This record gives sequence, C-alpha cells and structure tokens, in this order.
Amino acid sequence: MLALLAPGQGSQTPGFLSPWLEDKHAAEVIGTWSDAIGLDLTRLGTTADADEIRDTANAQPLLVAGGLIGALRLFGTDLSAISYVAGHSVGEITATAFAGVLDSVSAMKLVHTRGAQMAIAAKGSNTGMSAVLGGEREVVVAAINAAGLTPANENGGGQIVAAGSLDALAAFGENPPDGSRVRALAVSGAFHTSTMAPAVPHLATLAASLTVGEAKIPFISNKDGAVILAGREILDRIVGQIAGPVRWDLCMATMAKCGVTGVIEVPPAGTLAGLVKRAQSEIETFTLKGPDDLEAAAAFIAKHGGK
Repeated sequence: MLALLAPGQGSQTPGFLSPWLEDKHAAEVIGTWSDAIGLDLTRLGTTADADEIRDTANAQPLLVAGGLIGALRLFGTDLSAISYVAGHSVGEITATAFAGVLDSVSAMKLVHTRGAQMAIAAKGSNTGMSAVLGGEREVVVAAINAAGLTPANENGGGQIVAAGSLDALAAFGENPPDGSRVRALAVSGAFHTSTMAPAVPHLATLAASLTVGEAKIPFISNKDGAVILAGREILDRIVGQIAGPVRWDLCMATMAKCGVTGVIEVPPAGTLAGLVKRAQSEIETFTLKGPDDLEAAAAFIAKHGGK
C-alpha cells in the first residue's frame, strides 16, 4: 500500500525545478500556473537565489508547483496506485490536488494567497521558530509551553518545533529540555501559531469561492492524523491549520496503522522520507528528486502500489 507525500516550507533549494522543466509539457504547465497567479515560477525554480525562494510568499507556491510537476511526470493523470495522500504544512495544498479535491490552478491560487498572507502576518511580529531535537516528547512539549511558546510542529522522530517571540526562543535555547538541543530556524515568523490568525480570514474567503470535489484518494490531515474524504472539510482544515499546530507525527502513525508499506515523497524530496524512516522504520521510502529517478520510482510503485 502506497502513500504520496508532499514536503513543506524549508525543503526548497535553488534551481530544484531546472531538470523537471527540461520537459516541454512540464514547462508549459508551469507557465500556465505562473500566469494564473502572477508569479514567475519558472524563474523562481531555476535561477532565483536562496534568499528569494526563502521568502514565504515565493517559497509556498514554488513548493506546491514542484510537487505537482513531479507527480505529473511520474503518474500523468492516473494516481490509482496511491492509497493515501498527505502533505506537511503547505504540502497539504499539494495533496489536495493529488486527491482531486482541487484542480491544479485552484491549488496554485490558494497557495499564492496563503504564502502572501502568512508573510504579511509575520512581518514585524518579532517571532520565529526553533527546532528541538531529541528528548522525551512529554518533557519537551511541557518545557515549550512553560516557556510561553507553542509546539507548532510535532514531526516525530525526536523533532518538535517551538514557535513564539524571539526573546522567549532565545531564552529557551539557552536552557533546553533534558536530553535535547535547540536550533534556531531561518523563518520569518511563528507559523502555525496565533501569530498567523490575521491570515485565516483571507484564506477562508478565497477557499469558499473555489470549486471543491470529494477526495478520490483518502487524505491524512495534519490537524490530528485523521483520514478525511469530504473535500470541504479538508479545505476548512487547511485554512485553520495555518494558525494551528502541525501533527506530522500523527500522520505517520496513521500511515502505519492503515497498512502503508511504502511512501513516495515528491520534489523537493527528502525531508519527510527522513522523518518516516526514523519514526516508522517498517515503511519503505522513495525520494523523487529529479527526472533521473522516474524509472526507479515506477519500480517502487509496482512493488507497493494498489489498494
């Protein structure tokens, strides 16, 4: 049984789209999406530098575009071999398109608004995020809360991300929980916390205007690891999730419980596969990094695909 995973912000690297856009059809599709949202995804994915694609307003549409192009090259329009889809944070929007909840243009419009509004909410907030590596989950979460911070991402495999004011994060880093170390992340604000609340109504308004279908492939939600089929519920969860924690640990637990034996992570792949390896080592992983991986990916699908 196979799950298709889409990575979140921070996984992008300069030029990661370049090899994918050597395919004429892929280049044309990226051009169509660029026109639809007024953002040059081709340039961002090929020649833009690390600082430019780190900008939330640029990073999020670029990540969704990369994931969709990778899946398009691998599967075409037939995802019948996939039993579940999931994404980390913004990757959930990529997953809505995999599941058939949104068409690709609607997904790009939603992520463009999401990235822009989250960037606005973060600006001047004097907030950030730090990864807590190691330690017991209960001890780490309690310490984060005691420091006046929020456990914004629980990623499993001994990784929890704390978010909140920069001063509180600095103090927390100087006195980490037992058995852990704290590493500041290069982000512009406290994502998945109340800091992002101003962005929610903007995204909700757009989401309400989009045509939404029922999921053709079960969708595993970041909110609580639940398997959701109702398209409007999936979209409502994605809207609220920008100001609420990501429970990727529960998503991985659901995959294991549901009998997933293999996962494929779409471009820019690597982060989620690594987390699955650490937290659910019985599940095999495949990272679709470039077109050279397509043949091996097809063999992986043949091994794990099907209901």
